[in-house]
Amino acid sequence: MNRLMTAACAALLALPAMAQEGGVENPSRNEYRGELEGKKVVYVPMNMTSDATLAWARAIENQAEELGYSVETRDPAYNTEVGARAISAAISERPDLIVLQNPDVQSYARLIRQATSQGIKVVQLNMESMTPSDYYVGADWIGIGYIAGREIAKRCKPGEGPSNKVQFVMGVPTSALDMYLINGFKQALDEVGGIEIVSQQAAAYDPTKARSITASVLQQHPDLCGSFGVWDSMDTGTGAAIKEAGKSDQVFVVTSGAGASTACEKIREGIWDMEIAWDARLQGTALNVVISDALQSPMEAGAETRRFFTPNRIITRENMTEGSCWEPEDIL
Repeated sequence: MNRLMTAACAALLALPAMAQEGGVENPSRNEYRGELEGKKVVYVPMNMTSDATLAWARAIENQAEELGYSVETRDPAYNTEVGARAISAAISERPDLIVLQNPDVQSYARLIRQATSQGIKVVQLNMESMTPSDYYVGADWIGIGYIAGREIAKRCKPGEGPSNKVQFVMGVPTSALDMYLINGFKQALDEVGGIEIVSQQAAAYDPTKARSITASVLQQHPDLCGSFGVWDSMDTGTGAAIKEAGKSDQVFVVTSGAGASTACEKIREGIWDMEIAWDARLQGTALNVVISDALQSPMEAGAETRRFFTPNRIITRENMTEGSCWEPEDIL
């Protein structure tokens, strides 16, 4: 025992000298980097043109470069069949991880099961399938819908606004985000009561279609009080139609989005009144943590599902600050 204590004390006394001479290696860091180096990740978003998908790509590419694994991005350009072929090809190549964004709840379900059965881990990003995978990283869509419904209900409940009429502008009815958003939205409206959804139409994430839908709704319901749309890029059309009709002071417009600089610009322009931001910056960080965990973990594909719901932020003209929205160079 005395010899062990003497050796331990000698080692401790040697540490200051070692630090002066150049420090010591961190074995946990070396092991961490060694486990990631040389691994392969395939990234299949819905497209590579939106603020969010570009931000996610930048985040994961930055980490991959730093830690020595590879990321290959395959852009389906909003074509679900192309996306399915990209995932199928990736499965045949046997990467260590596939990161994908589901266009709806069913299209990639079989492929997720196939990848898992072949030992490939899968991360579902921001839009879920009904088939679970190893990880989900993304927004809490029911929570976003609830916040939107709560804020619109404050202004459109009976006796408060110009009417009790509101619209919900959908993207694709079969997507998880649409189904979850309308669920949360209606929960909040039902808690207040007396509010009527006069239109619930799908614009396929297209601002031109959203504009046309909203213009038609305003013709039928000129006393419309509120509007909620699922995605800010699409809702540039919604807000434009309301502004053209001279109803910006009447219709309270809420949207959701990645919180990019364009969101703050549109709020300043009066295109919409509120963005509920799921903040692609935070999602990129969360995604990198998940990728790191997946590539290190000895857990077999499909053994369990872990979910990481990123926080939501409300952005309005009143609370907007210089850091409320992000620029591409902000992505780490």
